[in-house]
Amino acid sequence: MHSALFLIEFGAIILGLGLLGRFAGRFQFSPIPLYLLAGLAFGEGGLLPLGASEEFVAIGAEIGVILLLLMLGLEYTASDLVSNLKTQYPAGLVDFALNALPGAAMALLLGWGPVAAVVLAGVTWISSSGVIAKVLGDLGRLGNRETPVILSVLVLEDLAMAVYLPIVTALLAGASLATGGATLAVALAVAGAVLFVALRYGRVISRFVSSDDPEKLLLVVLGLTLLVAGIAQQLQVSAAVGAFLVGIALSGEVAEGAHNLLSPLRDLFAAVFFVFFGLHTDPASIPPVIVPALALAVVTALTKIATGYWAAKRAGISAKGRWRAGGALVARGEFSIVIAGLAVTAGIEPSLGPLATAYVLVLVIVGPLTARYTEPIALRLSGRRGKAATAPSAGSATRSVEALEPAADDTAGRL
Repeated sequence: MHSALFLIEFGAIILGLGLLGRFAGRFQFSPIPLYLLAGLAFGEGGLLPLGASEEFVAIGAEIGVILLLLMLGLEYTASDLVSNLKTQYPAGLVDFALNALPGAAMALLLGWGPVAAVVLAGVTWISSSGVIAKVLGDLGRLGNRETPVILSVLVLEDLAMAVYLPIVTALLAGASLATGGATLAVALAVAGAVLFVALRYGRVISRFVSSDDPEKLLLVVLGLTLLVAGIAQQLQVSAAVGAFLVGIALSGEVAEGAHNLLSPLRDLFAAVFFVFFGLHTDPASIPPVIVPALALAVVTALTKIATGYWAAKRAGISAKGRWRAGGALVARGEFSIVIAGLAVTAGIEPSLGPLATAYVLVLVIVGPLTARYTEPIALRLSGRRGKAATAPSAGSATRSVEALEPAADDTAGRL
């Protein structure tokens, strides 16, 4: 009877997620907010609380986080990461200063303490690579000159996760300064070793994993990822970071083949993860934190736009491309929820999970809108200021130049 109830509940969850994803795809927006809302509906205090399948959903959610980081690692090679570190690290520092500090300040203003401040700083700092990549593809901007700048900022954030997550894990576990330092040292040593091996022996590893049979390739890559993730967690390093490093170590045809095979699994378990996060958030706990969540969303949307604008300006991109880069970086999503989920599991602050849920719900919806409309709104506002400052006799000439500029900029903005 218990197994029958489990199959009914879990089957209903998967079917519901599929229908929600189809609905989101029809209207061309991210399904993440719908997945979170579904979790809220089926969790504690929701419309129809689950029982039999909750433990399996928890395991599926953990696999979802691991697959999210693995797939992210597959997008980059070790040489790409090293190159980005050398050329774009100032943008990463600006990104951290402008977007992590507001989250930390909000936690301290709410009286949540330093550990919660570190967690909320990560929630507001990290943009959603998945949502942003999809939006850039939908808008046809993958070939734009500002797109490499956007990707560089995202890569630096992903690299920072390899340092940030072990720190957060140690803090949430209540580890001492010495223990936390040792954990960070182990994480950095492991990350450095993997990058070194990937640079020197990446082709050897890829040949070892490679197989013409998709079934064998899937089993080897998935098994290796779960094994390394488990070992990393046993060493007090985040399992997600271990999966990310496995993705970096694989390259070439192996990475491409693994990406194609694992994408459906990632989508399935990532959706389960968002539902699981919603399951542990009482809907009644969101209204009390909706005001700080909205305030934080407004502030950090503006700071992300400023980050993208500065990074694109530093790279020599035109004004239109700078605004496009800024608007594209606003969306938060999977990694903000991953970070908040660690805090929810540790139970450090009951209101942090609801605030993070509301915050992500707002920005995952607003993010695609800012990506589309930041540029035209900014140029319209700057155009009005320019017209107000221009003498009437020079107005016609100015307007004629402005009329020609967009077409020329669009041509130059693509590779």
